Formats: sequence, C-alpha cells, structure tokens
Amino acid sequence: MSLVPVPVTTADRAACPVSDLLSRVGDKWSLLVLALLAERSYGFNELDRAVHGLSRRILTRTLRALERDGLVSREERPGKAAGVTYAATALGRSMLDLVVPLGQWVLRHEDEIEAARSAYDNAASTRRAVSALD
Repeated sequence: MSLVPVPVTTADRAACPVSDLLSRVGDKWSLLVLALLAERSYGFNELDRAVHGLSRRILTRTLRALERDGLVSREERPGKAAGVTYAATALGRSMLDLVVPLGQWVLRHEDEIEAARSAYDNAASTRRAVSALD
C-alpha cells in the first residue's frame, strides 16, 4: 500500500495533516524558536534578543503559529514584571525528539550532500553552456 495517493491532487495535499505540520517545521524560524524554548522558558524580549535577524513581527507570527499547533505555551505574567513567557510544551518537545535525529543525520552526511550539490550545479552549468551553443 502506497503512503501517497497517485496522482496527488491539490485537495489531497491541502487536507494532509502531515504536510501542514511539516510546513511549520520547515519554515525559516519555527524549529530554532522551538529548540530555544525546549531548553528553558523565554520572555518575548529575551527571544527577540536571542535570535538575530528575526524581526519582532515574524517572531510574533512564529510564536502564535507554534502556540496554535500546541507546540509552545504562552503564559501572561501579572504584576510589576508583567509580560509574557513562552515555553515548549510536552508535544513540542516530543516533536523535537523526532527532528533532532534528522539534524544529526544531516550533519553526518553534510560532506556528501555538499558534494552532490556541487556535482549537480556543475552538470547544470555545463548543460546550460551546451544549450547556449545550440
């Protein structure tokens, strides 16, 4: 039995919960933010300072999306030190348990991946040059 129906329709892809969550995991900032929050809780401003190149607007969107998916919790702090604290949930940590081995695999095979990319890019460049001569 195939895991993927053939042909894969737009409706199939849109209805797939795996694709939906993998798009979250695969975005530019979510895994980094989740990994930080798995180490300890952070206030918004702390997170903003902890990740260079991440705008406050995108940080807000990322945190909201992670919270919506149940991967991050948001707790309001009352009183003089009012603010918000974010932390990874048990669900978020359990997802990281699956993603970390993938990252380790990438690091183990980094040289092979880079060699394959270089070979592909060189071959593509050669094909373009030959096509230009035709």
